[in-house]
Amino acid sequence: MSIQKNQEYIVDIIDNGFEGEGIAKIDNFTIFIPETIKGEKVRVLIVKVLSSHGFGKVIEILEKSQARQDVDCNTYKRCGGCNLRHVKYEETLKMKQNAVQSLVNKTLKNKLQIKETVGMENPLHYRNKAQYPIGINKKGEPVIGVFANRTHEVIPIDNCLIQNKKSEEIAKFIIEFIKEKNISIYDEKKGKGLVRHIVTKVGIKTGEIMCVIVINGHKIPNENELVENLKTRYPEIKAIVKNINMKNTNVILGQENINLYGNGYRRYFR
Repeated sequence: MSIQKNQEYIVDIIDNGFEGEGIAKIDNFTIFIPETIKGEKVRVLIVKVLSSHGFGKVIEILEKSQARQDVDCNTYKRCGGCNLRHVKYEETLKMKQNAVQSLVNKTLKNKLQIKETVGMENPLHYRNKAQYPIGINKKGEPVIGVFANRTHEVIPIDNCLIQNKKSEEIAKFIIEFIKEKNISIYDEKKGKGLVRHIVTKVGIKTGEIMCVIVINGHKIPNENELVENLKTRYPEIKAIVKNINMKNTNVILGQENINLYGNGYRRYFR
């Protein structure tokens, strides 16, 4: 059987890959299918075919895995930040253990047994570093967000379930300042505009926060006012850094860092 793009097939998910995607076989031809779980039977639409494998999109889940759960995030299907929120947390730990074991088996020929993955009591808002690209919403207003999966389209977010709550709060505070002062947002396609990213890092034990504002230029309008507002509103911020990135690149940070407050570059940024 020749696998054709835009054709539908009914397949069994026989395993999960390293990024959590389901793996199926059609006449021994491998198909990778996001948002599916080992043990499920699904109707799939083939969206891409290469010489050695293909990619599919779920149309209908015919037999669900007991590990499947309802997705609790409104932007999950478009966001590129998570890929396992449709899977119960306990099962994701097993999937990660199996992924590492598979690599070990291939490289060390089964000489090492990987132990169970150690999980968290509450697997929410645990990430201590956030990198928010800034985009423009349909109303023409600046927003923080995440990149859509495999693209640089900014998807606006509200209450990300894995990022530290304080990180998102600070990023939104900066966005309001940008709107108030009418500061331009960087357009990656045109290579114009000023503010590119907001990066935060939270000390899990200390609660101290570093804030980095990445710009396509050298000066932020009303820079001193922004710094004072951040210091006053968030005393836990111990470092504010201006990062200069004027290259036409998808790399987030540039090579030049300027401390606006605190000793951020030496203490936090390295």
